[in-house]
Amino acid sequence: MNEKSCSFGTENEIRDGQVESVSAGHSSLYKDNSTLMAFRGMPISELKNHGIFQALTTETNGWQLGVVNSEVLRAQEEWDVVDTIHPDPEIGVSSQQPGQLISFSEALQHFQTLDLSSFKKRIQPTIRRTGLAALRHCLFGPPKLHQGLREERDLVLTIAQCGLDSQDPMHGRVLQTIYKKLTGSKFDCALHGDHWEDLGFQGANPATDLRGAGFLALLHLLYLVMDSKTLLMAQEIFRLSHHHIQQFPFCLMSVNITRIAIQALREECLSRECNRRQKVIPVVNSFYAAAFLHLARVWRTQQKTISDSGFVLKDLEVLAKKSPKRLLKTLEVYLARVSKGQASLLETQKCSGSEGSHSKDLTFTGVCDLQSHSFESTGLI
Repeated sequence: MNEKSCSFGTENEIRDGQVESVSAGHSSLYKDNSTLMAFRGMPISELKNHGIFQALTTETNGWQLGVVNSEVLRAQEEWDVVDTIHPDPEIGVSSQQPGQLISFSEALQHFQTLDLSSFKKRIQPTIRRTGLAALRHCLFGPPKLHQGLREERDLVLTIAQCGLDSQDPMHGRVLQTIYKKLTGSKFDCALHGDHWEDLGFQGANPATDLRGAGFLALLHLLYLVMDSKTLLMAQEIFRLSHHHIQQFPFCLMSVNITRIAIQALREECLSRECNRRQKVIPVVNSFYAAAFLHLARVWRTQQKTISDSGFVLKDLEVLAKKSPKRLLKTLEVYLARVSKGQASLLETQKCSGSEGSHSKDLTFTGVCDLQSHSFESTGLI
C-alpha cells in the first residue's frame, strides 16, 4: 500500500485477507452505506490483524480523517481499552481471600498450629477446693477427666484466654462468617462499626465484649452458625432477640453462655460425658448449644425481657452444672425434630404487653455482673 492509497473491500474479501487498492480520489465510496455496514460488522481484532485499522486512522494526502471520525475512532478507543488490560499474575483463588466463609474445624486447626504457651500459663484447668468442699466433691462429685483428654481440655481453656486480633485474617473471617450467616448478607462488613450492635454486641468493636470467654466465645458462635444441625436454631434465637418486646443482645448473651460452659468444664461437670465420648471439644460445643436452646425456650415461654437477663442466666448456670446430661438430651431431641421439620422456637410465640416498653432502654445483666461466690473464686470476674 502506497502513501496515496488506502485499502478496504467487502466483508468477504477482508476476511480472506485479500484487500483491493483504492485510490484516495475514490474516498466517496466509503460513504456507500453497504460498504460501511460491511466494515462495521468486522471484529476489531480482525481489522487490526489485516492493517485496515491503521490505514483508516492515519491522516494521508487525499484522505480526510473526519470522514471516519464517528466510526473508526470509536473503534480505536474500544481497542485501546482492550489492549491495555493485562492479567495480574498475583491474583488467584486463595483460602485466605476476603469474603470466604470459614468452618469451625478450620478455625480450630488454626489455633492448634499456633504457639499458645504464653496463654496456657494463665489457665486453671480445675477448680481448687479445700476442706469439706474438697471432701464432698471427692465422695459425691463427678469423675475426673481421663488423662488422655486433659490436653484437649487445656486447649479449650487456652483459647478462652486469647483475645480478638483484628489484624489476624482468620479472626476477621470468623467475624465475617458469623455476620453473614446470621443476617443473610452476601457482602463483607467492616470489622468495627455500628452494625455489630445489631448482632447484639454492646459497641462497635466486638473485642470489648469477650471478657471471661475470649475467642472461645466467637468459636462457639461460629460452631452454632456453621453446623447444619444448629444453624436453624441459631437463626430462630437471633430472630427472637429482635422481638419488639422480648429483645436481648444476641451475641452478648452467647458470650455469657460460653462463660457458663467454661465454668462447667473447669468444675468437671462435663467430665462424665467427655469420658464417655472420649472427646472434649464436641461435648463443650453441644453443651453450649443446649444451654442456649434452654435459655431461648425459657425466654420465649416465660415472657422474659432484658431486665430479667441476669436472673435467667444465673438459673441457667445452676441447671447446666447440676444436670448437663439432661440439657444435652434436650438438644438431641430438639435437633432430631428440627431435621424432620417438626420443631420451631417461634412457631407458637405469643407475647403480652405493649410495644411501647422497649428493651433497649434497660440494662443487660450478665453472669459476671451478678454477685456470686462461685465466680469470684474462679477469677472470671
